[in-house]
Amino acid sequence: MPTEILMPALSPTMEEGTLAKWLVKEGDTVSSGDLLAEIETDKATMEFEAVDEGTVGKILVPEGSEGVKVNTPIAVLLEEGESADDIGSSSAPAAPAPAAPEPEAAPSEAAAPAAPAPAASKGSGGKRVFASPLARRIAAQKGLDLSGIKGSGPHGRIVKADVENAEAAPAKSEAPAASAPAAATATPTGPSGDAVAKMYEGRDYEVVKLDGMRKTIAARLTEAKQTVPHFYLRRDIKLDALLEFRGTLNGQLADRGVKLSVNDFIIKACALALQQVPEANAVWAGDKVLKLTPSDVAVAVAIEGGLFTPVLQDAHQKSLSTLSAEMKDLAGRARDRKLAPHEYQGGSFAISNLGMFGIDNFDAVINPPHGAILAVGAGVKKPVVGKEGALEVATVMSVTLSVDHRVIDGALGAQLLQAIVENLENPLTMLA
Repeated sequence: MPTEILMPALSPTMEEGTLAKWLVKEGDTVSSGDLLAEIETDKATMEFEAVDEGTVGKILVPEGSEGVKVNTPIAVLLEEGESADDIGSSSAPAAPAPAAPEPEAAPSEAAAPAAPAPAASKGSGGKRVFASPLARRIAAQKGLDLSGIKGSGPHGRIVKADVENAEAAPAKSEAPAASAPAAATATPTGPSGDAVAKMYEGRDYEVVKLDGMRKTIAARLTEAKQTVPHFYLRRDIKLDALLEFRGTLNGQLADRGVKLSVNDFIIKACALALQQVPEANAVWAGDKVLKLTPSDVAVAVAIEGGLFTPVLQDAHQKSLSTLSAEMKDLAGRARDRKLAPHEYQGGSFAISNLGMFGIDNFDAVINPPHGAILAVGAGVKKPVVGKEGALEVATVMSVTLSVDHRVIDGALGAQLLQAIVENLENPLTMLA
């Protein structure tokens, strides 16, 4: 019987995506591992692969369709001997309307590494089960409950061999539906889009449609400000010793093509501080706090239409030159939207640096589930009082640490920020 190809979940948080481009057409023969389409998530454009062989009998969702929910049938695959006449009407869901063409927007040529398209269904316990369409069909024929089968495919996906090797058993009866929980209290969302537009009747404006990234940024940061109890700690940092040390290192590393930035030192200082104050190297996990052992530091990178926060894993163990090269690579691929999900997910701490834009100081919003984020301003020459009490000029950088009070208390946050300041004001110690 024909097999439905479902919209894949290409990241743990993906709920919907845009079917940007089909790489096959109806009538094409495909094998397991062949690329089928390009899917745009909120962060990247990714290719996904076939997990079964057959012929593309029908494309259900046209390319350009936005807001396609995960597990929605997007195409039908036919086995040998089957034809389009075997496709039932049930395989034709109402597909979202294709996005209106935008002449200015060039199609994304760069795609993230290919990811397979798992077919997901619900097990008897309501848990999501990933299985290939062929495995699901065989399981149905044998009366097997997929939730009781351990998958041997990529990421635990159940494949044909797993089902064939499983003993036939009647599927578990569905548990009685749980009573619906009380409706959550609605949070104020402000005036509707139509109400706002009405305010500007008669005025010239352009409507900018929200893409997946902007919707995600809006949702996550609104959630962060409404649910994360922020508090803020501010310090000034004298940069003169660091700038002198950086100049010396860059002179010595010039033959290797290495040029360290101030931001590279900030990444290193924060990574070491998380080791020096390990209680602050933690994230909020709903009903618990997770204390991390490595220093995985995220760094905000501005791109057209939004931002990424690629994560530098084990940053405390890496040299400044390694951090610099890795950051340049991640930032470049972030701007091209070529990052894979594992490269921008995770971490316990983030850095947002607007100093290059001349911003003196600002307060950054925590990116859940991180425990804190450091907002970095510009280094500016200011009059300061020296150790001997004399007035002198120093290059001073203002930073603000935004802290999640559920994870880190005030005194602990102060210790973390103190460690960051000491590392940056005494850069030689970061090499010890």
